[in-house]
Parts: sequence; structure tokens; C-alpha cells
Amino acid sequence: MKSALVCGAGGFIGSHLVKRLKREGFWVRGVDLKFPEFGETEADDFVVADLREPQNCREIVDRRFDEVYQLAADMGGAGYVFTGEHDAAILHNSAMINLNILEACKNRNVKRIFYSSSACMYPERNQLDANEPVTREDSAYPANPDSEYGWEKLFSERLYLAYRRNYGMETRVARYHNIFGPEGTWIGGKEKAPAALCRKIAEVPDGGEIEIWGDGAQTRSFLYIDECLEGTTRLLRSDALEPLNIGSEEMVTINQLAGLIMEVAGKDVDIKHIPGPLGVRGRNSHNELIGKRLGWKPSEPLIEGLRKTYPWIERQLQHLRGSNTVSVAAE
Repeated sequence: MKSALVCGAGGFIGSHLVKRLKREGFWVRGVDLKFPEFGETEADDFVVADLREPQNCREIVDRRFDEVYQLAADMGGAGYVFTGEHDAAILHNSAMINLNILEACKNRNVKRIFYSSSACMYPERNQLDANEPVTREDSAYPANPDSEYGWEKLFSERLYLAYRRNYGMETRVARYHNIFGPEGTWIGGKEKAPAALCRKIAEVPDGGEIEIWGDGAQTRSFLYIDECLEGTTRLLRSDALEPLNIGSEEMVTINQLAGLIMEVAGKDVDIKHIPGPLGVRGRNSHNELIGKRLGWKPSEPLIEGLRKTYPWIERQLQHLRGSNTVSVAAE
């Protein structure tokens, strides 16, 4: 039986990845600071541990794994990444995790390791035009990400590529573009735009009002979790050596994203635009290279993913409201 290690297995993408690998017949060890929030883990072995500590990483990588997926990071949505309040923690925590995991894998002769980078590492100058952002993989340099989160991702990309060159490790790097779906963070400040807007629209009645940061004309693309996992496993098992985008090419404004969610919800709500952290003006995945290297690229329409995500968030909100009602009644 093949074995896999998933770092960040208590998070959104990691918990879904564990389920996929189990369906493929792998023995899976998961590790994270916490267990998955929205259900029992399907990992054969789950270790609650802080990967910033080298000894923890040595104990977790106690054998050769056929595949290692390094998804663990200090991250969140715009409200967490772009305020500047968490820059030191983001840089320190994520860099330490990657340094420790790579060294532990090298010392166990683990060869095949996937690293989840981010489109946030692309230069700010190429993403100032909301309608024509540039995110070709070869546009990364000269480097100038718009956040410390992006700079750390770029550093770690180079770290994984250096371990491949110097130690013969089969590292693979993906630049994720806004992954979303059920069982992801949807409240609390670290949620990303699709989950935040699903929650806001679920919270108000038809004809109500929600708030959106900025003018809503900033553009992004959003990739449903199942397609993310397909691209991730294909990339790790491929011969592609350079970092590849894993994202959708269906670019929408944030206002348009809200409109699609309203369509799914069967509601028509007003939008109030307010000041807030925004990130770059435009970003979209460029999928020419992944198509060439893997013979595959994401294709599911955004609204299909929203049709699966919105009802899940709506149920979470109803459950939360029910819990609050019970709590108030008990008092």
C-alpha cells in the first residue's frame, strides 16, 4: 500500500486531500495544529503538532512516504493578509514550517514532495489592470509581491526548487488561485471572498443589504476544491519541474461574484461599498503552461462550485443561529 503525508490536514484543502487519497487507496498520515473543524478526519493516523518545531517534523517524518503534500501555512483572506498586522507571524511561521519539513524529508530520503504556493507571489505591477492582469508563470520576476504573504511564498518556492537541484528531491510547486468549497473557513476573519459573500448573502433577507470592500470592480478567479485536488495530484505525479498555476481562467469582478451567489441563493440584495483591504486590482489564472505540462487544466464553471458551496454555508449559519438561540434560552 502506498503512503502519503499531508501537512495542514486539519485545514480546508488538506482535509479534502486526505479524503481523496484515501479513496485512491493510500495509507495517510495527517498533521496540523488542529483536527478538521467540520468533520472527523479520514486519515489513518492524525498527529496534532506544531510544524514550526524541528523535532516535531523529525518525529512525523519517521519513515519514507511515497508522497508528501505540504499545505501547512499561516494564511487567511484579505482581512488577515493585507492589513499588515500579521506580517511577522506570516513570514516566520510559514518559512519555519517549510524549512523543517524539507529537511526532515531529505533526511528520510523522501523524494516526491508537493508545495502549495500562491498567486499572491506574482508582481504587483502586473496586476494593476483589473481587466488585463498578467500571471504567466514566467512573469514572476523581477519579483515584487504586494504582501509579505506573497514574499514568503516566493521564498519557499525557491527553497523547494533548491532542494531539488542540490539533493535530487522530486519537488513540485503549484501556485494556487483562490480555492473555495464546502468545509472551508466561512466566518471569523480568515475567510476568503466566496465564503464571506456566501455568508453575508445567507444572513440577510431578500431585498436586504450586504457590504463589500472597495468598489467591487476588482477582479479574481476562483477554483472549486475538487479541481484543485485533481491538479495537485496530477502535478505531484508528473515530470513538470517548474511552478505551475492551478486556478480557473473564469475571471469575475467581486460584484459579479456576489451576483452569482445571489442567483444561487434566489435572492436580490443591495451592495454597500465600504473601505477595506483589497489586495491587487486584478488577478486571473493563466493556464497555458499547465495544459502543456499535464494535458489537463481546470474547466468547471464558477457557478457550479457556488451551487455546492452556498447551501453548505447556509446550513452552517442556520446551525450557528440555532446554537445561539439555545444558549440564550438556557440563560
